[in-house]
Amino acid sequence: MYAWLWRRLPGGPVTRLLCCAVLLTAVAALLWHVIFPWAETLLPFDDSVVGPTRES
Repeated sequence: MYAWLWRRLPGGPVTRLLCCAVLLTAVAALLWHVIFPWAETLLPFDDSVVGPTRES
């Protein structure tokens, strides 16, 4: 997959490296600001119990 992406990017090695850095930053920002907040509502991380519980 990385070889496919490297071959498709324009320019020489330095330009390709910069394009890869920009793409990586864009994907990370998309995950951080859109996907992770959406997925957080679906995950049970807030269902913790602190303190004593009632036993039946």
